[in-house]
Amino acid sequence: MRREAPESGPEGATTTAAPAHRGTPARVLGHLETRQAEMVDLLTRMAKMESPTREPASQGPVLDLLTAEFEAIGMETMRLSGRETGGHLFARPARHTAGTPFQLLLGHCDTVWERGTLASMPVRREGDVLRGPGVFDMKGGLVQMLFALRALHDLGLSPEVTPVVFVNSDEEQGSNESRRHIERLARRASRAFVLEPALGLDGRLKTARKGVGRFVIRVVGRSAHGGLEPEAGASAILELSHVIQMVYRLADPERGVTVNVGEIEGGTAANVVAAESRAVIDVRVPDMAAAHRIEEAMHGLEAATPGTRLEIEGRVGRPPMERTPRNQALWRYARQAAGELGFDVEEGTSGGASDGNFTSQLTATLDGLGPVGDGAHAVHEFVRVDGMPERTALLALLLLAPERVTRPGENAG
Repeated sequence: MRREAPESGPEGATTTAAPAHRGTPARVLGHLETRQAEMVDLLTRMAKMESPTREPASQGPVLDLLTAEFEAIGMETMRLSGRETGGHLFARPARHTAGTPFQLLLGHCDTVWERGTLASMPVRREGDVLRGPGVFDMKGGLVQMLFALRALHDLGLSPEVTPVVFVNSDEEQGSNESRRHIERLARRASRAFVLEPALGLDGRLKTARKGVGRFVIRVVGRSAHGGLEPEAGASAILELSHVIQMVYRLADPERGVTVNVGEIEGGTAANVVAAESRAVIDVRVPDMAAAHRIEEAMHGLEAATPGTRLEIEGRVGRPPMERTPRNQALWRYARQAAGELGFDVEEGTSGGASDGNFTSQLTATLDGLGPVGDGAHAVHEFVRVDGMPERTALLALLLLAPERVTRPGENAG
């Protein structure tokens, strides 16, 4: 919600430093408002470069474009080749001092949309809305990341904490290959900003995310002829039906624990007692305590059907992003910085996961700094163009924050 910029932060806000030098917020925002058309143009070009996760070669053009854009503002880049992915991009200022504090900006260039989606879902502008595959999740965030850095470059504003960028190409499939790079950077970073899209049409920042678990339960039974001697068999499908009911009883929606059996398979023919069956289960948890309970319960399941046994694999692979003191300190600073820019921003919890789930275990993290819009993974995917300059300005001010921001006990003087 837009409002007049106050002379100080929101009433009652606690922060660890003043958000910016006097005049800087208006200067940054004004500069970015004149660049809105350029932002839309870059996002349009990037969205037209279809880059599905499952097609590694499709990531090249997007990473090439980003490489050129980062280098144009004085950053040096490094491409990390992937074994099963399209690779990843690392960028940092060409002029930097080794060993100085740095802050990590995270994004991904892969999308869930298969190549050819543009035929039925073209990139198009409709007033304040830009539609197309990947504009919201999360190429719009990549554009805002780039333009925030460009604004600091153009205005001659030097962050106290050096910004470095990591863009991966496998986030939509769990960041299995890039996770080690992300965690290595996060261990050394003063803080991390994740350019995933905002939460809801009111543009909330994501200060908490659920952890994600994936479990595979395989039932081994004994086959037999279903008409001649069914009693000689042990049905893996019958057992799987019991397992599914036990699994769903582990859900606790009031506490934020959800369970979904998303895939099942088993059996060979209608007249054969099934010797094998299988289920794939997705679990979402709000905190590590719930993650440990779910893991223990899943691996503690026992077969109820005589003659069958269970083989259980899986864990909560993406830990939850919780509202830690250092994360909340960063959020309070962002709320006050938004006030300096003349708009309100709230916080929220997302049921989905991102690479912020990883960084939050290791450093102060703020997520959902990308554009306001809707339709992640949906055919109505869009971003609100008019909000992009102010969201980008917010990121720019966060990048100018002093290092001490994430020390929760150190309040502004």
